[in-house]
Amino acid sequence: MQVEKPGRYIGNEVNMIVKNPQSVEIRFAFAFPDVYEVGMSHLGSSLLYSFLNAREDTYCERVFAPWFDMETHMRRENLPLWALETGDSVKDFDFIGFTLQYEMCCSNVVNMLDLAGLQVLASERGDDAPIIIAGGPCAYNPEPLADIIDVFYIGEGEANLHEILNRYREHKRNGGGKREFLASILDIEGVYVPSFYDVSYNQDGTLAALTPNVANAPAAISKAIVRDLEELEYPITQLVPLIETVHNRVVLELFRGCIRGCRFCQAGFVTRPVRENSPAKLMKQAEELMGATGHEEISLVSLSTSDYTGFDELSNGLVEMCTPKNVNLSLPSLRVDAFPLELMQKVQAVRKSSLTFAPEAGSQRMRDIINKGLTEEQILTGIKTAFSGGWQRIKLYFMIGLPGETDEDILGIAKLCEKVVEAYYEGKDGKKARPVSVAVSVSGFVPKPFTPFQWEGQNSREEIARKQSLIRGAIRKRQISLSYHDSLLSSVEGAVARGDRRVGAAIIRAWQLGARFDGWSDKFKFEIWRQAFEDVGLTMEFYNERVRGTDEVLPWAHIDTGVSQKYLLRERENALNAVVTPNCREGCSGCGAQTFSVNGGVCNG
Repeated sequence: MQVEKPGRYIGNEVNMIVKNPQSVEIRFAFAFPDVYEVGMSHLGSSLLYSFLNAREDTYCERVFAPWFDMETHMRRENLPLWALETGDSVKDFDFIGFTLQYEMCCSNVVNMLDLAGLQVLASERGDDAPIIIAGGPCAYNPEPLADIIDVFYIGEGEANLHEILNRYREHKRNGGGKREFLASILDIEGVYVPSFYDVSYNQDGTLAALTPNVANAPAAISKAIVRDLEELEYPITQLVPLIETVHNRVVLELFRGCIRGCRFCQAGFVTRPVRENSPAKLMKQAEELMGATGHEEISLVSLSTSDYTGFDELSNGLVEMCTPKNVNLSLPSLRVDAFPLELMQKVQAVRKSSLTFAPEAGSQRMRDIINKGLTEEQILTGIKTAFSGGWQRIKLYFMIGLPGETDEDILGIAKLCEKVVEAYYEGKDGKKARPVSVAVSVSGFVPKPFTPFQWEGQNSREEIARKQSLIRGAIRKRQISLSYHDSLLSSVEGAVARGDRRVGAAIIRAWQLGARFDGWSDKFKFEIWRQAFEDVGLTMEFYNERVRGTDEVLPWAHIDTGVSQKYLLRERENALNAVVTPNCREGCSGCGAQTFSVNGGVCNG
């Protein structure tokens, strides 16, 4: 009772999995490097928790980053980091598995290892320490954490985690050291063990080579994916937290991958190819999960919900199921050019919440550069459709600092937002009409690995501030509210996102200086990170603002997502010429993902 939210640390939630730790051979601590409320809202964590616990020989327990108040007590009382299910110290587990969802959680990874009583550097942990494994979106560039993590798993956990654990079980029975086990799994698709690779640098600080130092370490690590989602068993129960989390709802995963090819979007490229779940399977999941949880909302999750081929069948079926039970249906990630008015009116018949759309750029030229595939006419038509259905609150997301951007493009954001307001009042008496609210959120573009923009330089903090001021001065209408993402935070995010192995020293130094929960804007301290990079002889600008040559060896070059470098370079050229590439259903652009030979999508071999 001496901490703000004790419910973060006690477990015992509805549907928590209980096993006897003495009856299993493998204990796996699933570690989410953020606060409980965030981690418990993450779909991937829920799926892997059930997936791993389906094994009779394995007990997967959860551990989250303690908030500041709890950390203070833990360090004062010498309490090691513990798992929620049993309260046992995670230091005594076989595995600690981190999911890396956001670059700015890296300081929490270091802090959690230290709180567990473990050495931060992998080279300093002995055979008696757990194996530290990490996966998730940020693992696609594993190098900034390469000196900290024992093994990275690149791709989707359901594909090959079972094989890793099977081999560990046999290894544990037969005895042997950690290094021998890590060497024994190098042939498994998606496995990258950083200690089995040496790194060298050029005189200008760029990466010269990343070379295997053991015979069976592959030169390139291919991501692991589930080739048919229909064959994947989904949990029929879901943890129900005892305290309020970011999202308390049933989540249905429509599909993985994306057909769109927005050139700024890392997720759209690394999750290719598209694979869908059938409406029948999702309806069955919805019914079972509603009964098991009592949640009052179902959310449909994907990178672009409108692109799900079974959208009409599923959504209408869910409306029919949910309405009598007063269960709300949430439809995020809708494209403004595919706004389903009739469905949305059914879904939000009682109370119309705000709608969110992402034009991303204010001018047609910039939308073509980023391959957004939206015209101004389509944007305004979609928003007018929403207005005609009774919506009065609209949220719009934009990015600034995109490659090739001019001040005219920046001013286009203000012009487009004002046209949205004008569209609402068309045909209305302005004095009698109920007021419209247009909330505009502007973030600074951060180039990410495995996108056509991975070679581009990030705008400086000063340039982003100038562009923010430009937009603010151009917006005249009082119905528009404007907010910005923290450009200082984006600057550090960019340095970590495209960092090499040396950046790990800066991450550890930032943690030593007090960095915690850097993804929370009110906890983030830029000066700590500036000092950390300086202390280890690096600059953030080398990693975030520098334009890379197309012949430069990139820190993530040894990771193979299936999308070819040749394709990304071709898309970069198309961006420079503002040429739009059709989406995957309009025509295959030969990205390389078709080699996966999957079922349930546009790439079928």
